[in-house]
Amino acid sequence: MSLAYPTNVKVCEYLCSIYSDFCMNMENQGATADPQLQQFIEIESQKQRFQQLVHQMTEVCWEKCMDKPGPKLDSRTEICFVNCVERFIDTSQFILNRLEQTQRSKVSCSGSMSE
Repeated sequence: MSLAYPTNVKVCEYLCSIYSDFCMNMENQGATADPQLQQFIEIESQKQRFQQLVHQMTEVCWEKCMDKPGPKLDSRTEICFVNCVERFIDTSQFILNRLEQTQRSKVSCSGSMSE
């Protein structure tokens, strides 16, 4: 079962892609974008990434935990959702930390090689 995302998410994704294309075009032309516009784009991009993460987590946990939709959650389903969300967050944080660690080691290795 796939979840239908609200239309405003698609609008947000579209706007972020337009702004990203605009910024890349500005950079390619050697022009500098307005700092307020850059800040707005960065904030919207962060919101978009967060929304994507929430939707991904919702879809994964829904598929894993929801046997049959009903008027309310039973305790087993609720516990499954809580555990699923916690594992999803733990895994995401672990991957982020690992990527940062790998990036730092690459930077330190390239820095020591140039000396």
